[in-house]
Amino acid sequence: MMILEADRLAITFGGVRAIDGVSISIASGQVFSIIGPNGSGKTTLLNLVSGIYTPLDGSIRLAGETVTGLAPDQLARRGLSRTFQNLQIFSHMSVLKNVMVGRHRHERTGILADLLHWPSVARQNQATREAARVALARVGLADLAERPAGSLDYGALKRLEIARALASEPTVLLLDEPAAGCNPVETQEIDHVIRSIVKEGITVVLVEHDMRLVMNISDRVHVLARGRTLAEGTPQQVRSNVEVIEAYLGVHGSQEAAHAFD
Repeated sequence: MMILEADRLAITFGGVRAIDGVSISIASGQVFSIIGPNGSGKTTLLNLVSGIYTPLDGSIRLAGETVTGLAPDQLARRGLSRTFQNLQIFSHMSVLKNVMVGRHRHERTGILADLLHWPSVARQNQATREAARVALARVGLADLAERPAGSLDYGALKRLEIARALASEPTVLLLDEPAAGCNPVETQEIDHVIRSIVKEGITVVLVEHDMRLVMNISDRVHVLARGRTLAEGTPQQVRSNVEVIEAYLGVHGSQEAAHAFD
């Protein structure tokens, strides 16, 4: 089953086609990676799929439903969540409360109920807290739940971002460079988190520069160059594609990708 599909997406900024006729089809339960040189349109494509941008042309389907032009909160209610390249952490809040923020789509009580302290509010807050703890356990941060988020090291903050996205209970999770700035140990932790997420049945769409991570973890790899599709295939197919090597990987990147299979 194709859980996420985009057909001939296009968007223009200042007369430049940032994305030009890109189509993707992602099967349920896959890790689908999008790679390409800086400026190739990777994050722009993610912004289109996640509703931050509205495409000039093309269409998007989520679980068979056309969702083109829907806002991010509407997509979240349909099971699509994402993280961002830059950390979006509330540093002075606890780790747990940061994740609780991600449960907003499941909140059912309103302002009046909060003001009047209805019992349903207490029950909802308890359910949200428990779900947030589960999400933290999924990324290996359960023991740090009560610590201020700002006290975490960088790799843990990256996993906290993922936990908050998981709190919305997505069927599709978009990860924008989750390993950016991470050292090898932290990257390995991200690798383990992604693998465990996929085992739970969540589809992961990954934008990432770390070729070792991409080649180790992906089922399919889609390569962009100047806003267009350059290639798509298995990691083995992509790493040996001459056009991909010339346009993006180069000698160093090609060697790094090859070593992922050593």
